[in-house]
Amino acid sequence: MWLLLVTISLFGLLAACSSNEDSAKMSTEESESASDSAEFATEEAKSVEADVEQESAKEDTAAPNNRMIIHQARISTSVKDLEKAQHNMELKVKKYDGYIVESNVYMESDETSTGNMVVRIPEKHFETFLSEAEEEVAKVLEKNVTGQDVTEQYVDLSSRVKSKRAVEERLLAFMKDAEKTEDLLKISTDLAKVQEEIEVLVGKINYLKNQTSFSTIELTMNESRVIIPEIDNKDLNTWEKTKKQFITSTNSLLSIGSGIIVFLVGNLPVLVLLAVIAALVVWGIKRRKIKE
Repeated sequence: MWLLLVTISLFGLLAACSSNEDSAKMSTEESESASDSAEFATEEAKSVEADVEQESAKEDTAAPNNRMIIHQARISTSVKDLEKAQHNMELKVKKYDGYIVESNVYMESDETSTGNMVVRIPEKHFETFLSEAEEEVAKVLEKNVTGQDVTEQYVDLSSRVKSKRAVEERLLAFMKDAEKTEDLLKISTDLAKVQEEIEVLVGKINYLKNQTSFSTIELTMNESRVIIPEIDNKDLNTWEKTKKQFITSTNSLLSIGSGIIVFLVGNLPVLVLLAVIAALVVWGIKRRKIKE
């Protein structure tokens, strides 16, 4: 009986160990299967992206008919009336459905002032606005017009967005069919990354559209004025200035007379001595002439 009980116990232990190994093996196989499924979804999405990019490259080999150009202009001018010129420019901007980005006025001195305006004008009215702006000023001092062709950049961004959209759709399809949590987590991470890349690309495309649909024009207007001073009778004060000058002259004469008196009286002994010496010298000279 004891031998029978020991034998049964051993068989029970062996069976338990075997079941644990099988369950562990099945768990490992399931995790590996989930990982393989998620990796397959990712690789499949990348394959779709590559195929779409190749197709877009074939479609975009021919250049588009409408080129996308970013136009910018800088104009420095001289005007007779800065306030009037700025007002007229604002009216022209509204006329062509544009808008003012920045407007400043600098008073450098009483005779010189400068106005600076940065405006955005629809691309189709760019040349017309420039011509009318030049007619509005007295003289064009400097003019610089530049254009940047961004057609290829726009096409490239559009192609990349198209391929990313295809990847997004494929990942969403895989997410619907996924049954395991590990698959969902892996696919959702890849999907979030793709959607973030799409947002960045779409932002760049919108920026290019805005820059090409509206042209940027910077206007600098310089005004130089000649100020003629007016005669102000209040500032003349003729009678007061005459009295002041008369008193000043009188004081000067009195000061000179006082100085002469002080000099003569103060130096009287010296002057008497000099006069005696001079008299003796003259007397000596006259006596010598008489003897001769």
